[in-house]
Amino acid sequence: MPALRFAYIPWRVPKLEGGDIRLDSRRLYILPTRAGLVFAALLAALLIGAMNYMLSLAYLFTFLLGGIGLVGLIHTHRNLNGLALRAGHIAPVFAGNAARFVLHLANPSSSTRYRVGIEHADAQPAHADIPAHGSAELALALTQAQRGFHRPGRIALSTTYPLGLFRCWTVLELDWGVLVYPHPAADSRPFPGGDAADRAGRASRPGDEEFDGLREYRPGDSLKRIAWKTLARELPPATKQFAAPVSRGLWFDLADTPGSGPEARLSRLTRWLLDAETAGLSYGLRLPARAFSPARGEAHLRACLEALARFGEG
Repeated sequence: MPALRFAYIPWRVPKLEGGDIRLDSRRLYILPTRAGLVFAALLAALLIGAMNYMLSLAYLFTFLLGGIGLVGLIHTHRNLNGLALRAGHIAPVFAGNAARFVLHLANPSSSTRYRVGIEHADAQPAHADIPAHGSAELALALTQAQRGFHRPGRIALSTTYPLGLFRCWTVLELDWGVLVYPHPAADSRPFPGGDAADRAGRASRPGDEEFDGLREYRPGDSLKRIAWKTLARELPPATKQFAAPVSRGLWFDLADTPGSGPEARLSRLTRWLLDAETAGLSYGLRLPARAFSPARGEAHLRACLEALARFGEG
């Protein structure tokens, strides 16, 4: 990507910036493009020919084209000058997927800004036109290979409008990043803790839903609960007991998770969390430094996945 040769300034100290940022002349750089250098060589050749042959028409074309180039330089600089920008929200992704870094641009002036682009060394550039007193979005798609919290590093905001003879740009390092969850394991293995009937970790509490055995009759027990069949068999009187099932929830423990290494175990836990949430089961997570009580729902799933993504951070 030839345009990026100007995007990284070795003498500029990296600085994280947050909030609203306004571009002014002190932040902007401008240099000729390859087409601009060819244009300058052409002007030089025209000027030399005009001087050698004393051709007034050649002088006219030389200064006319030079004036057009100068006007183009001014408009290229103005196309970025005064823009306001702000980093957008970046949704978490799983390792191996592309994160979408969104930059919000606002144009406070009464003139449209054309073909403003965002560039990064590891992504395809994106361009947008920003209407007068309007706004637009520019997005970079960056593939995230590893879990954790990652920043994209330096980006460049640039333009070559209107003539393509000059490139005006600024270098930015925004205070933004993406949370990358572990990549889910490809295969779905049974949940830990037993067979399919035992997966939800069910217990019981007193209730009226399921029969839970007999106990000795006590004075005051309801006649509806008396086991009349025991009296018919000339057995001591007994009272029926009932219970309601209660789900204790699944527990996923990193220490008990199968895998050839830490990353493989984290991938397996990620798959189990997603499968349990899809099945509507209550689940908890145990890590060496923290634990999440059994629950379910999007917020609980996000909290568990974030813990897996940041596992091992200092």
